[in-house]
Amino acid sequence: MALKLRFLAMLLFLLLASTAKANPSVFDVTSATYGAKPGSDVTKALAKAWSDACASPSASKVVVPSGTYKLKEATFRGPCKAPIEMQVRGTLQAPANAGQFTRPDTWVGFQYIDKLTLSGGGTFDGQGALVWGQNDCHKNKNCKPMPINLRFEFITNSRVQDITSLNSKNFHMHVFRCKYTTFQHLTITAPEESINTDGIHIGASTGVNITHAKIRTGDDCVSIGDDSHQITVTDVTCGPGHGISIGSLGRYKEEKAVTGIIVKNCTLTNTQNGVRIKTWPDSPSSSTASDIHYENIIMVNVSNPILIDQLYCPYTRCDQKPPSKVKINNVSFKNIKGSSFTPLAVKLVCSRGLPCENVKLTNIDLTYSGDQGPLTSLCSNVKPTITGMKKALACATSSLAPLPLSKK
Repeated sequence: MALKLRFLAMLLFLLLASTAKANPSVFDVTSATYGAKPGSDVTKALAKAWSDACASPSASKVVVPSGTYKLKEATFRGPCKAPIEMQVRGTLQAPANAGQFTRPDTWVGFQYIDKLTLSGGGTFDGQGALVWGQNDCHKNKNCKPMPINLRFEFITNSRVQDITSLNSKNFHMHVFRCKYTTFQHLTITAPEESINTDGIHIGASTGVNITHAKIRTGDDCVSIGDDSHQITVTDVTCGPGHGISIGSLGRYKEEKAVTGIIVKNCTLTNTQNGVRIKTWPDSPSSSTASDIHYENIIMVNVSNPILIDQLYCPYTRCDQKPPSKVKINNVSFKNIKGSSFTPLAVKLVCSRGLPCENVKLTNIDLTYSGDQGPLTSLCSNVKPTITGMKKALACATSSLAPLPLSKK
């Protein structure tokens, strides 16, 4: 009997030891060690807690409890010695005045971290209303940079989940040189009139997954830049905003290819565009965008539901410039249904120098009930494979003559 009790005691000891080892060390910014308090500036306390957690040889967790805290700016840098989580349960508030930032393009940044988790149900409040009127980046290529709410650079094997980005001064989230990272269960919110407030922008990244996100903003809900590969966007609700966009591409020298993009099971409501690929004319160098697939998309009152625009140029007239050198290939639009705000529901305007190839339109069912003319479509420099569509949506015209445009 005694031997049996000793055996059970040993099992219990081993169980407790393994459980203790599995539980991460917690670094609470409101603990006596760091001294942060709701209503106060948490910048120094959060930086110290991160430094200690990042140096931990075992898994660690930085916690910002419920409450509202001021945060001037922060860059959380790795590499860390073990997996690390930042759990924001409260609200972090940025300075309203963009002039207070020492890094003018970033409020909160994460760099060079493997196995990061950002979570907690909390809010990153960029307090952007004061500067939206000062942001002219949508029309001025030499504009002054504004702070991005959350910047992720060189992040791998990580998760960003269950957080809210509110009223960013610029992009809400900028993802650069990241690999195998998932963004899920996010809420991204800014008013429709906010300028250049893309929800999630991805550039030069591989294996990024965006899923189950609610994005309401003043620019693209999701935008994908050059050198992006194996990107999936699923179960995203978008609107207001400018839609889900690839590009713009072809603006800079030596841009790299975009490949392997899947956008699936998304709903877009009252957006300026639906699913869009946009490239600049007069590209300084050649590049490609290929293997891009849109499937099971619902459009509700969307101005340009299906759009390839290789004449994209928001600053000046570009109709007389040389054609885009971005080659678009192997693109499919499948099972896209709903309503268009304008009669031009499908618009595929490809480069006259490099026509689009292997474009498929399958089971497109869009309606228009306005008074600007009959439902129609336009295809230029592309000969798509078309199945399961009404005639009005099946490249009804190849002319680039003016057609009714969105009021947005």
